[in-house]
Amino acid sequence: MSLFNRKTTFKDCGFFKGLTDYHSHILPGVDDGIKILDHSLKVLEYYELNGVSTVWCTPHVYEDLPNKTETLKERFEYLKAAYSGSIKLNLAAEYMLDNEFASRLETNDLLPLGNDRDHLLVETSFFNGPENLNTLFEQILSKGYYPVLAHPERYIYMDFTDYKKWKSKKVKFQLNYTSLAGFYGKEAQKKASWLLEKGMYDVCGSDIHNVRYACDEKSLIGNMPIKSKLVTQLSELRYI
Repeated sequence: MSLFNRKTTFKDCGFFKGLTDYHSHILPGVDDGIKILDHSLKVLEYYELNGVSTVWCTPHVYEDLPNKTETLKERFEYLKAAYSGSIKLNLAAEYMLDNEFASRLETNDLLPLGNDRDHLLVETSFFNGPENLNTLFEQILSKGYYPVLAHPERYIYMDFTDYKKWKSKKVKFQLNYTSLAGFYGKEAQKKASWLLEKGMYDVCGSDIHNVRYACDEKSLIGNMPIKSKLVTQLSELRYI
């Protein structure tokens, strides 16, 4: 049977080898992600064993959780000091497009993403986008940053017309790769497959919040099945 007529897993297909994870919540004790340093180190150990090369720590920043930039930098140094492995660690943030973000954009109090630090990982509510979404994207671009919309496949209010519109306006898309395995339900899986097949994603990430997703054999993210025809398309994602 041809490889492209069956399902494999992320681990089987070598997906992790050389991977840059652009979206993770492994910085301990700062948001709804991993709480303790030991769990952060366990995730990094698993990633290292499977060939991940780079991990971006992207803790949440929003009105009800206004993580201060300096506090996140201090916490990041704490993680780096405790980790002695081979994975390159970087710090950015995942910004909710709300009033807190607008204030930080105005003062350039930001933790950007990418090799040139000229991208901002942003998100909206899963159910309703802000009325001024287009204006916010334009403001980000006017400040010299590219908006990278986290997990667009998960936004219930967005459809395929919306995706085409935002891509035409220089918005970049970040895939939660586990969406392709149905981790967030059938609708997100359908959207993720369509966006990937259309070449609309720019980068991918785990969006990992819990050590169990990486290290518990019963819920191992690497063992999630993926349609093999998507493997090549995943490997062709551009990196920022």
